[in-house]
This record gives sequence, C-alpha cells and structure tokens, in this order.
Amino acid sequence: MIRFERVTKRFGDHTVLDGLDLTVAPGERVTLIGPSGSGKTTILRLLMTLERVTDGVIHVDGKPFSHMPTGPGGRLVPASERYLTPRRRRIGMVFQQFNLFPHMTVLANVTEAPVHVLGLDKDEAARRARDLLDLVGLADKHDAHPTRLSGGQQQRVAIARALAMRPEILLLDEVTSALDPELVAEVLDVLREVARTTDITMLCVTHEMGFARDISDRIMMFDHGRVLESGPPQRLLDAPEHERTRAFLRAVR
Repeated sequence: MIRFERVTKRFGDHTVLDGLDLTVAPGERVTLIGPSGSGKTTILRLLMTLERVTDGVIHVDGKPFSHMPTGPGGRLVPASERYLTPRRRRIGMVFQQFNLFPHMTVLANVTEAPVHVLGLDKDEAARRARDLLDLVGLADKHDAHPTRLSGGQQQRVAIARALAMRPEILLLDEVTSALDPELVAEVLDVLREVARTTDITMLCVTHEMGFARDISDRIMMFDHGRVLESGPPQRLLDAPEHERTRAFLRAVR
C-alpha cells in the first residue's frame, strides 16, 4: 500500500530522511518509534503532501504518489497539484492538535469534508457521521460545539472526522501528546477499536509503547533518518537488537 523508494528529505543542509526504503502492506498496522527529530513525523507529512521529497519516489497502492509519469516513456516528474488532489483523498490523518472548527457542531465538523470534498449527499454524510460518532463513543455529543468538549473528546471527534473521508490509509501523529494523562486512555481505546474493526492501513507515530504493542503488526525504530531495526512488537519491545533501541525504550517507559 505504501512504498518509500530511496526517499531523502532535506531542509537546507539538514538531512531528515536519508535514502529511506520503507514498505507497508495493505491492511498492515505499522508504528514508528524513536527520538524527536529522527524523521518519523516527516514521513507522515510527506504522505499528506505537506512536504515534498528531495530525492526518491513515494508509491501508494502500486502507483507513483510523490511523482507522476509524463511523456511517451512515462518519465517520472514531481507530482502536480492536479495529480495529487484525488490521490491524497485516500489518506486520512489525525494530528497532535485537534484542528476542529469551533463555530461548528460536532456533527458538522464530521460531515463538512465528505459533503464538500467527496460530494456526498448531506443526509448520507450525516448518517455516516452518526455511525462514526457512535464508534468513538460520542453519539450523544453530535449537537455540541468543540469548546464544550474535553481534550479527549475533541480528539475522538478528530478521529471520526478522518474516518468520515473513508480513507484507505490512516496516519496518526502523536495523537495523545496534547492530552492530559487521564484522557490518553480513552483516545487509545478508540484507536484500538478502529484497528480491530476495520481493514484500514495504519501508520502511527507514538511514544505510547503499550498502545504500539496492542495495535501494531510491526514496529520500526528510527534514528537520524534511518530505520535502525524493525520487527513484531513482542520481539522489538522485549528483545531489541540495538543498544540505541534499548536506551530509547528505557527512556520512554
């Protein structure tokens, strides 16, 4: 579903990703761990087209994503906005910050993009939104405004909003980092339920190792823009091969 082929990302003289090769299979749940600045969030931002690659190519579902074919020989050139627009709709992202529209109700926040981007009928979008709000445990809050909700509830609305776009890929960027500790569990429980009940491909950045163990098919340890090691949760979290991984896990537990 996702393939990074020798992807490099530089900001000026600083190399954040260094010739990265990475694959995620359809329906696979992969968690990225590692110290701040190791390149994890940059991977998500490249997939959301919030950043562009410096070198290399990103493929999604077997087709070029960061680039597009052109000319008789199908030479790849950087993707245009017109090429990217329909393709990025297949990818949903939940950010650290909730980014909800404060002047809209919860239901309106969840239906806004499906109606105006996907072109869904308003009644159909509302039915789907209510189902998703039920999934995230907020069926009784559809008429509330975000300012009347706790941080955990706002993040659960943000998850419902991402799912409302029917993404094939869901990106999760430290979704509990802005929450008070007592609210973290409720959001992680919702994401566990999403992982259990859907076949969405998930790429997750988190420092919550218990959550990573529960939802992941594979965990990848990053350091200085490279994959240091990768493996099933039990092996990587309980018996990591590299001392750098062991030191990181001691720091976050």
